[in-house]
Amino acid sequence: MTNPGTPPITTRFAPSPTGRLHVGNIRTALHNWMLARKHGGRFFLRIDDTDAERSREDYVEAIRDDLNWLGLAPDAEARQSARLETYRAAFDALRAAGRIYPAFETAQELELKRKIALGRGLPPIYDRAALALSDDEIAARKNAGETPHWRFRLDHETPIVWEDGIRGRQTFDPAQLSDPVVRRADGSWLYMLPSAVDDLDMGVTDVLRGEDHVSNTAVQLQIFTALIDACYPGRQIPRFAHEALLVGTEGKLSKRLGSLGCDAFRERGIEPQALIALLARLGTSLPVEPDAELDALTGSFDLATFGRAPARFDEAELARVNAAIVHRLPFAAVADRLPEGMDEAGWHAIRPNLATVAEAADWWRLVTGPIAAPALDEADRGYVARAEEVLVWSETPWQALTSALKNETGRKGRALFLPLRQALTGMEHGPDMAELLPLIGEAAARARLRRAAEG
Repeated sequence: MTNPGTPPITTRFAPSPTGRLHVGNIRTALHNWMLARKHGGRFFLRIDDTDAERSREDYVEAIRDDLNWLGLAPDAEARQSARLETYRAAFDALRAAGRIYPAFETAQELELKRKIALGRGLPPIYDRAALALSDDEIAARKNAGETPHWRFRLDHETPIVWEDGIRGRQTFDPAQLSDPVVRRADGSWLYMLPSAVDDLDMGVTDVLRGEDHVSNTAVQLQIFTALIDACYPGRQIPRFAHEALLVGTEGKLSKRLGSLGCDAFRERGIEPQALIALLARLGTSLPVEPDAELDALTGSFDLATFGRAPARFDEAELARVNAAIVHRLPFAAVADRLPEGMDEAGWHAIRPNLATVAEAADWWRLVTGPIAAPALDEADRGYVARAEEVLVWSETPWQALTSALKNETGRKGRALFLPLRQALTGMEHGPDMAELLPLIGEAAARARLRRAAEG
């Protein structure tokens, strides 16, 4: 818990609604949710929809739906598209403070500068040529129809230092970083400034995100400081932690990880609890525990357990975790997803054979039929014919039948059980026959035995 007098832990998840949530997004959302919940804090959803051309409302709805499906409902939601005036006010304050300046280079000119720098063995950072423009030169270029983009001027005199919650002490030389573009020539916003403004406005205390944002954080720390000085006096800069990125089973960044979205997981029958159980511990020193409830996973969440090595996402492991969770799901939790006629006894009989709940329909056909007639040899056909004759229906028909046949024929093990399973289900493996046979029923069982005996 936080100390008395300190603000509550407040985290945020800030997706852009330009596509469905993928496995990396889900992990980020989960870890921020857990960090807030562990400390009795707040978890905000911020829709970063300043890119009007690429943002879509159906993706906004999908993000909300996916978070609810995962059980990660936010405490509040904000949309950047509704906060444009706030960004303009912050922009004007920073400009008045001399921290934002206009630049006129085209994308082609910037790319040429970058190639020249690389060719000379220099870091490809912006050379700040625009800072040399006089007011008259700026006015002349505007009068000539040129529209500037706007950059945040980094303070080159002050090293950027912070204690990262996962990576430890981080130090950047601001002179080795480009002054970031914060606003395009068309007036639209890039990520850096609106994100910092929102974090200060929303009282975000902790930002937990991927390590690909480390250099962004270095830049944003100076933006935070400038905003606090210019228009947010008394506000606090959030703490930052950067977790290792996900990699595929081949040990490198995989494009496939970007296509593994909540919609794909749902189509494959992955339970939300399976994703939670795996992603909660992925990249940490703690074991994956399919039987752990979300509250228990949240209670054990600790940035100190996160490692620096890439976090390996294995779809086969997810499938194993999913099957383990399905095998423990109570009937009440799945009743509305089961085939018509399957009751609690049917679910209990079939559940151990399932990798997903959706597979229940296939296994239930062993009860409802029709089943494929097995190809038995002559000896086994005579054996199942005799089985139909000695079958006495009771509360435990399978145990009674196999006991009688064992005593009469001397068969045991595979020879005793397999022909009966094949005759009754058409398969060589499957649910426990002691549970399955009562569900098949006496009339159907006798009919299947007779059919198998006839060949």
